[in-house]
Formats: sequence, structure tokens, C-alpha cells
Amino acid sequence: MSDAFCSDCKKNTEVVFDHSAGDMVCSECGLVLESHSIDETSEWRTFANESGDNDPVRVGGPSNPLLTDGGLSTVIAKPNGASGDFLSGSLGRWQNRGSNPDRSLILAFKTIATMSDRLGLVATIKDRANEIYKKVEDQKSTRGRNQDALLAACLYIACRQEDKPRTVKEICSVANGATKKEIGRAKEYILKQLEAEKGQSVEMGTIHAGDFMRRFCSNLGMTNQVVKAAQEAVQKSEEFDIRRSPVSIAAAVIYIITQLSDEKKLLRDISNATGVAEGTIRNSYKDLYPHISKIVPSWYAKEEDLRNLCSP
Repeated sequence: MSDAFCSDCKKNTEVVFDHSAGDMVCSECGLVLESHSIDETSEWRTFANESGDNDPVRVGGPSNPLLTDGGLSTVIAKPNGASGDFLSGSLGRWQNRGSNPDRSLILAFKTIATMSDRLGLVATIKDRANEIYKKVEDQKSTRGRNQDALLAACLYIACRQEDKPRTVKEICSVANGATKKEIGRAKEYILKQLEAEKGQSVEMGTIHAGDFMRRFCSNLGMTNQVVKAAQEAVQKSEEFDIRRSPVSIAAAVIYIITQLSDEKKLLRDISNATGVAEGTIRNSYKDLYPHISKIVPSWYAKEEDLRNLCSP
């Protein structure tokens, strides 16, 4: 019960809410103060197999335009235990025997979603990877190929196109055993199929060393000031013709910046955080060293600090 002003009683009285009719009734004179009011409380119902489960789900999953039926088909659940209904079990078996044209797509989308979650990718990248795989699947050209490598390659291309690139090594770590070589081959094959469909080259997006900087610094637990210096340094490094991969340049810049700070990092730790071999980091450092005075921000290190850096 709650209090409300009654126009007949001319005072605040207790009111009773009639849920079946949606009416608020004065408890003293019976006047309907409000009719057909909207119940704004939760309308959860349980659809669990067991009544004791706390399952507040009242709707299905979102529609998926990439599936034939929009992903809104009905799935008959399996009965629980020996007390399960025989009819529902039989219907479930018959449904599984039926031909579902989207079964392979559903499994592929689940695998892509799992890999995306393990890499901490946003939903837009996952959706883009699903679209890429659907286009390749529609051409009936995936049969006989390494499925894990194809899905990983779709995710790699989606990351590039959404300007959130991941290294092949990072993609490989969640690719269910697919090797870097297999993913590379699958990527080239997918791009070839997409180009044949569109009749033009597929935009992949340009990779910059700065795209990896914040994530690598986070993996190393670097402070905000050091991260800021590393980001400025990697931007300035792009002004020079350093013929190294963006990942290698990012790792070398991190090595330089950390050596100039109080929180020095071992080369082995940087290699583990970036996925770049220690020898590759040394070679990239050697290429960056002649330009080090122009790369490192002046507010971060003095000339004498730069001279104290070990020569490659």
C-alpha cells in the first residue's frame, strides 16, 4: 500500500493497487484514483527446464541477418535426466536429423566469437569477421580447407579493416592450433575471393607502430608518463625511413624509452609482451639509434641521458 490524495475524502489516504485491472483504489471510500496504469516493475518469467532455476530470460537472442532465418528459429531443448519428457526428446532428435543450411555458419560464428572474446575485441570487429566469412562461404570455396585458419584469417582482416590491428602471432594464439603460415595462406586466399567478388582490390588499412603501443605498454605495466613518451616517440619515428615492421619498431621504441626511465625493462620481458624476438628488437634499435635525439621527446630525456644509452 501507498498514500495518495483522494478527491472525495479531501485528504491523503492509503490506496490499494489492483494488479489485474491496473487500478489504484482509495481504501476508505473506494474511489478509483487512477485506472489502467502501467506496471513498470519487471515482467520476468522463467523458461528454465526446472522450476527451481533462477532464469530471468523472457526473450530470445538478437536476429542475425547473415543467417537464412535471421537466427530466430526454434531449438527444442534436451530433457533433463530420467524424468525428461519423451516427446520433447524425440522432437529434439528429429530436429537434429533435419537439414539446417546454417549449421556450419552458426558453428563458425561461435568460433569467431570465442576467439574475439579471448582477444578482448569489440563487437564491431566480430561482426565484420562474420560478414567476411559469410561472403567466402557463399562462394562455396571453403570445402577442404583448414577451417580454423580461415576463421582466424577472417578475424585478422576484420581487425585491419576496423583500424584495430592485431599481430598474426596474437591471432595465432587463439586459432585452435592453426599456424602462422596457415593463417597467412588463408588470408591471401580470402582476399583473392573477396577481390573476385567485388572486382576490385580489398582495402586492408595501413598498420602503424602506434596502433600497438598502448596495448604493449599495458602488458608491461608501464606508467602513464612513460606511455605518453613512448607514443610521442613512435609517432616521430614514422618521419624516418626505418625499414622494419611496425611491431618491431614499436618494441624497439619501448626498449629505448624504458632504458631512459627509472622503470627499466629487460629485453626478454619486452619480447614476451610484444611477441617480437630479442634479436629483431636489437636490430630495430640499431636502425633507430642514429635518429634517437629526434625521436625521444625533449621533455622526457636530456642530451646527456641520450648519450648514456648503450650503443648498438
